[in-house]
Amino acid sequence: MISMRDFRARARAGERLCGTFIGIPHPVAVEVTARAGVEFLCLDWEHAQISRGRIEDLLRAAEVAACPAIVRVPGHGPEAIAAALDAGAAGVLVPRVSTEAEARAAVAAVRYPPLGARGAGPGRAAGYGYDIAAYLARANDEILLAVQVETAEGLANIDAIAAVEGIDVVFIGPGDLSVSLGAFGPEGKATLDAAIARILQGCRAAGRAAGLFYPDASRLAEARALGVSFLIVGSDAMFLGAALRSYAAEIAATADGAE
Repeated sequence: MISMRDFRARARAGERLCGTFIGIPHPVAVEVTARAGVEFLCLDWEHAQISRGRIEDLLRAAEVAACPAIVRVPGHGPEAIAAALDAGAAGVLVPRVSTEAEARAAVAAVRYPPLGARGAGPGRAAGYGYDIAAYLARANDEILLAVQVETAEGLANIDAIAAVEGIDVVFIGPGDLSVSLGAFGPEGKATLDAAIARILQGCRAAGRAAGLFYPDASRLAEARALGVSFLIVGSDAMFLGAALRSYAAEIAATADGAE
């Protein structure tokens, strides 16, 4: 089990951490997923039907299971980043970071002065104001910032992005990256693989931890061989669907055998 306080340190050190996306906007889904043994959760505010007000409830559910939870925010806006962090997230995943300027803006939104420009407020993370001094004292050290590189422009700028101080993880989004590069399907695999290798090279040169999304756990050995340490594998909905498909296939096979 990973404590909330050493989550960022372990990610920055390149320890292998394996989590999953949360797309089902209900605390029960979060708590069940967290108790299954994953090392962290990423609430997908960008793509799932999760409202800003629901974020706090989902983060509470993750804390019940003592599982660090970060939030993939819907864009670069500092307001969304602040909302996730004020609600008590252990960090944020900022999507579609394609330039050094966007990477620096993400750092500014996540870090309090003098390292950034995040505004201080009496949100849940700060005990609704009761613990604000203690939270301000530790937040810059404990909050994880991962930026997602998933465009052709981001690929071209990877060295500058990875070099930005304050970024903890450069996370590769292979789906959007393949779309941006026009590298669809099996015929685009070589192009996508080369792009991922180039991003990983930029991370190594900057001493930055690298992350990658996989739809399932079948390629975790590949991730280790590539030097990827921060993994998000599937999602609650994907694992639910896969388990139910397997169960339905067993039912069908049993029925066929009975006949």
